[in-house]
Amino acid sequence: MGERSDRLDDLRTNLEGPLAEIGIDLFDIIRNGTDRATVIQVIVDRPGGVDLEAVTDATRVISPLLDAWGRLDGAYTLEVSSPGLERPLRRPNHFTGAIGMTVAIRSRDEAGVAQRDRGVLISADDEGCTIETDGAPKTFTYNRIEQARTIFEWGPAEKPGKGTKPGRPKKEMSPQ
Repeated sequence: MGERSDRLDDLRTNLEGPLAEIGIDLFDIIRNGTDRATVIQVIVDRPGGVDLEAVTDATRVISPLLDAWGRLDGAYTLEVSSPGLERPLRRPNHFTGAIGMTVAIRSRDEAGVAQRDRGVLISADDEGCTIETDGAPKTFTYNRIEQARTIFEWGPAEKPGKGTKPGRPKKEMSPQ
């Protein structure tokens, strides 16, 4: 585990409690950019999803804590957002929370050959996860997964009802 990862774990520890106090879960922290132009992306969630007010509340909690944390060299940009409909799955609890959902997984097998799989996540624990794909279960250990995310599937569109077209009155038949 590298220094950057250790720093993010330390930051996670500092943010989880204060966010929980306002009913918000810390979903993930991602650090992008360079030391001169660092972007700290904090992804938050709560049951029922987050709205703009929740993101604003989370930002008000996170910003002063991040300033006081003191483990960032130089300026940074803070981005606070929801995980979205298609969520990245990076930690065991992300996989556990996605059980029953359709997921896409990019992995490497024991020989190092890249694989792409899609299926319904049927189980997950601290070691790995299992998806149902083409009628058969397939198990992955987390160390083999390069990228995973949930897949949002649109339901079937409603068929338009029969009737008059908008803007056109019905023709009335007059008796003759």
